[in-house]
This record gives sequence, structure tokens and C-alpha cells, in this order.
Amino acid sequence: MTGLQTALIALLLLTVVVGGLVSYRYAQDIATARAAVSEGARIARTAAGPLEYGETGSGTPLLSIHGAGGGYDQGLANATDLVGSGFRIIAPSRFGYLGTSVPTHPSTDAQADAHAALLDALQVDEAIVVGISAGARSAIALALRHPQVVSALILIVPASFEPTSPVAIEESRGSWLAFWLVNAGADFAWWTLEVIAPSVLVRFIGVPPTVVSAAPEAEQVRVHRIVRSIQPLSQRVRGINLDSVPDTKPPQLERITAPTLIVSAKDDLFNTLPAARFAASRIPNARLKVFETGGHLLVGHQDDVVAEVAGFLRAARLQGSN
Repeated sequence: MTGLQTALIALLLLTVVVGGLVSYRYAQDIATARAAVSEGARIARTAAGPLEYGETGSGTPLLSIHGAGGGYDQGLANATDLVGSGFRIIAPSRFGYLGTSVPTHPSTDAQADAHAALLDALQVDEAIVVGISAGARSAIALALRHPQVVSALILIVPASFEPTSPVAIEESRGSWLAFWLVNAGADFAWWTLEVIAPSVLVRFIGVPPTVVSAAPEAEQVRVHRIVRSIQPLSQRVRGINLDSVPDTKPPQLERITAPTLIVSAKDDLFNTLPAARFAASRIPNARLKVFETGGHLLVGHQDDVVAEVAGFLRAARLQGSN
């Protein structure tokens, strides 16, 4: 056997070993992700059909509507991170996410009606409604179509309508690669990027990586937890595809009667600030809070957002977050 043959055999064996270790770690991680999303899931039988949701806490009811790439699990985490304690948090999985199917006509209005049907099935007459990112669309529609169930409306980095500067993904090659992977529902490819190029995914979810690297350790942990929580991607891809359709129909924001708080950041790579300003300019008496930095996840401002929400709810004579 020549030296070249020996080297090739060694390389082949190394490749097999490394491939086996990668496959083992991926299998463990994706199994953990799949178990996590099934563990806390509940199914409500509603007038809009079976809807998946999660629930935690006690106190004033709060409907937490997740953004793109989410599900009930992210809805629960979002409320805990950005709203605080003292609430009965109800977090639906929107159409196409995890255990909620896609109806024949999955419009924003239909999604809002499904939110109302879920609250009715849970015997909740009125709730604070929090819509984050793409979840802001159906939160706004709920406030318009079912105003009696919305005691207050909170829109955080809203991926809602704006006529001249719409919400969009950031233009880098890495973000377009991640966007392609997301729309393909590629669990292994997303996991690979998590391992070898996490900054690509951080940028893809709307946060400048430099903001994350400069943030306290607890905030860095939160960001990477959110990146990981998009797995299993394959169980969220139908909803992501629905959220990828642009919101071209302007909602009648001036008809919203609920007290409204809107929060965004100037460096949000999804460009939600114009939509936030547009909504604030048309919803009567809406309060707009804009952070200079933080990106789409408001990195470094978790406590600030909780305090802002608490002050807003106290002013609206609703239960605060502490």
C-alpha cells in the first residue's frame, strides 16, 4: 500500500467519523426541538376549528401572538421576555405553525377571527393583545373585527402595512440564503448554520450581529435561544410561507378604539419602524416608543420594554406587569 493510499483511507475514515458525530448531534438536537414543541401544546375545539395554543401564568388574560418562524412556544417566551409577569398568557400557534393547520382561505381577517374563537372557547371575554412582528397583522385585525375582546393593543416591532417603505428581509447574501432555507423547511441546513455561522441567522432575524456581541451575556443567550427556537423549521414552514406574502391592504387603523402601544427600533433590519410610525399616526391616541438600537429583537432593551408596557397598562388602568 502506497503512502497516498494510506492517506486516502485515513481521510475516508476521518470523514466517516466526523459525519457520524455530526449526524448524532443533529439527531439529538432536532429530537429535543420536536419534543419541546409537543410537550406544552394544547388543542382547543373552537368555532374556527381545532387551534393549537399554549398557556401559562395567572391574572389578567393576555393573548400573545407570535411572529414569523414562531408558534405557541415563541408566543409564551415573547410575553415572558417583553411583557413580564402577572398575566394569564394565552399563546396561539397561527395558521401553518406547529399544530395549527392552514384553512382554505388563510387571510389576516380569518386569523383574527380564529383568535377571537380561541378566546371564546377558553371563556375569556376580554384580553390584552400583544402582536409581535408578523403577529401584529392579525392583532390589528382582531382589534378592528372584535373590538369588544381587546382591552389594550401592544404592537412590538410590527411587520404590518406601510405604503412606501414596507417591511422586508435584510439584503445580504447570507440573509437570502437563510430565507431560501426557511422557505424550503430545511431543518438540517438551518441547524448547520446555527453551528458554523450563527451570525448569519442573527442578521437574518433582523438584528445587527454587532449589537448582539456588544450586549450583556443574558441578552446574547436570549438571542441565540430565539434562533434555536425556530427549530423544527419543517413544522413552521407553512406559516412562514403565509407570512412571506406582503401585506398590501391598508387596515382601517383609525377605527381602532383600544389603547395602543407600539414599539420598534431604528436599526431593525426588517425595517419595521416605518410601519410602526404609520400605525401610530393613524390609531387614535397611540403611544410610540422607538429605541435607537436593538434590532428586531430589541436587544439590550428587554427591561426597558417591560417597564414601558407596565407604564402603558397602568395609564390604561389595566394590570401592570409586576
